[in-house]
Amino acid sequence: MDLTGSASESRFAEYVERLSAAVGHADRKAPLRAYCTGLILPGERKSIEPMAARVEPARVQAAHQSLHHLVAKAEWSDERVLAVVRAEVLPTIERQGPIRAWIVDDTGFPKKGKHSVGVTRQYCGQLGKQDNCQIAVSLSVANDDASLPIAYRLYLPESWAIDAERRAKSGVPEDVPFRTKPEIALEQIRAAVAAGVPSGIVLADAGYGIDTAFRSGLTAMGLSYIVGIQSSISLWPPGKGPLSPKEWSGRGRPPSLVRRHPEHKPLSAKALAQTLPASAWHAVTWRQGTNTSLRSRFAAVRVRPAHRDYWRSAPRPEEWFLVEWPQGENEPTKYWLSTLPEDTALADLVESAKLRWRIERDYQELKQEIGLGHYEGRGWRGFHHHATLAIAAYGFLVSERSLIPPSGPRSAVFLKAPRLPKGYRPRGAPAPTRTARRQLNRHSPN
Repeated sequence: MDLTGSASESRFAEYVERLSAAVGHADRKAPLRAYCTGLILPGERKSIEPMAARVEPARVQAAHQSLHHLVAKAEWSDERVLAVVRAEVLPTIERQGPIRAWIVDDTGFPKKGKHSVGVTRQYCGQLGKQDNCQIAVSLSVANDDASLPIAYRLYLPESWAIDAERRAKSGVPEDVPFRTKPEIALEQIRAAVAAGVPSGIVLADAGYGIDTAFRSGLTAMGLSYIVGIQSSISLWPPGKGPLSPKEWSGRGRPPSLVRRHPEHKPLSAKALAQTLPASAWHAVTWRQGTNTSLRSRFAAVRVRPAHRDYWRSAPRPEEWFLVEWPQGENEPTKYWLSTLPEDTALADLVESAKLRWRIERDYQELKQEIGLGHYEGRGWRGFHHHATLAIAAYGFLVSERSLIPPSGPRSAVFLKAPRLPKGYRPRGAPAPTRTARRQLNRHSPN
């Protein structure tokens, strides 16, 4: 199957045609196609000016203005465009197997200045430390073969949310209040449920899993989860829970809250894991890596989360407590809580928890290949419009890859760059030497 010629380009044209209906005015169709093409074509930078030079080298200035208006100025709905992307791409993903997981995550974009919307000093995963950056929260759907982001939203720090002047300058909508990252993720998940997106196990790292309200919100929506937790979270050991309310003395209101006692209290996740007997630990292989099988040592037991349960009238329900303790390590390295059924096998718990790796691949390709973090504007609208079109471009690539046979190349070129006019030199590039001019004239089309 030819994926580098007219067949792929024809499918791309049809894909953009359907996206165009979601961006409104007909005059946005051409810049929409140009923008998505620029994101897909090879190139070190995917900001507006380099893309304009790449897709329309004969009219760079006009193309730049057109692309900038589409992304930074035009009023179109990110949610509507992402809904079209979802409708177009999910069926191709599901042909390889049912959706298995909804993956919650966030990603950071380092920034030098302080004026880009939402930028502040905070933990940036890309840098692995606290630094000046923007953070965006996303929701992706995944199966064993592919994954796709379906929601994407900038995290607006509280210092920005309460600053009317900065909000106005960056165009933050009035109806966008401060929300924690778990609260943003729950909003995205509620929207996905309402839209009828094929459901899966919700996967998230400890930044979300430690939030009791986040886990409770998922359960209230009828969704199962496997979420990371920190080693310090408090849990009741297997078979144990808080003490029943005190007996009523016959005076006043009858006691209704469960209790703890100095000799009857929960343990930290780390301490509980270290009390498990040797028979609880098993070696599990969860998938084939690039060079070898991925394998480690795990244990899983049924426990009750204990966070502030002394304000409750009944213990929290039992959940799975999954722990990874690789051979040779002095202590466990990862912890999860899961509401998967009680009869779930250890290997299935591990394999599902580890499916979160797909979001890392999504972000790697979105940033390195599509240019998710290359937008240079400072405003709220431009930040989200660029991200939406990056996800749309990525969705097209996901669909095209589903057409490649298992033995085919994974790095196929789906679109061709426009042929450069004779003597073309990008704005700002140095004048070529006499030898370079001779070579350019020799290889340029007549």
